[in-house]
Amino acid sequence: MIGCLVIHGYTGGPYELEPLTTFLREQTNWYIKVPVLPGHGTNLALENITYEQWIDTAEKALLQMKEKYDEIYIIGFSMGGMIAAYLAGKYHVDKLVLLAPAGKYLYWKQLLLDAADMVEDGFKGRLRQNRLYIHYRKKLGVVPFKANVEFMKLVKYTRKYLKDVEAPVLIAQGHCDGMVPYKTAYYLEKEISSEEKEVVFFDKSKHLMCLGSDKETLNSLVYQFLKKPVSVVKS
Repeated sequence: MIGCLVIHGYTGGPYELEPLTTFLREQTNWYIKVPVLPGHGTNLALENITYEQWIDTAEKALLQMKEKYDEIYIIGFSMGGMIAAYLAGKYHVDKLVLLAPAGKYLYWKQLLLDAADMVEDGFKGRLRQNRLYIHYRKKLGVVPFKANVEFMKLVKYTRKYLKDVEAPVLIAQGHCDGMVPYKTAYYLEKEISSEEKEVVFFDKSKHLMCLGSDKETLNSLVYQFLKKPVSVVKS
């Protein structure tokens, strides 16, 4: 039996990966677990939450899964990708998928382009249809500065475990990601020790790649990677 742990991103929740998790549930009989990290979910409550709590929640979910399932896959998005890499470096897992992993953060050039798009949509009266505006408006004023510091601490802490990752790895990254510079994928490919690594870029994808226009292609890519026998996964 296969267990698949899916870890969402900073200030997000399971909804960020819902198209992918729904697709995998429809295509497989795997047990799929998407824990909500402390302070996250639909209603953010990040005050006095530490990065250790985020890691601990995911780690406990993995250890529970390892007691019941013979084969373990981990999928991590953004900050969840760094937690996933940490877990794959610390424990044996069979496959690892990193979606826009936040090994580095804030791609200012793309952020400015996204801001320009929002300004243009505002002038044209269609700001409320702008996906990024809708997403980030909900977070304004509810993410304390300390939480951002904890996020940066987590990235710094988990980077040390990249060299210990031996499982086959798929890294998917959007070229138009305004939060994580697309070159982060190259950095992670270099730092991760696994001999079986595959890096795929999506030209039109922004940070929320599981919710974007490429989501069907991404779903199939992840599914095919996880279904391949380890011996034939492309390096």
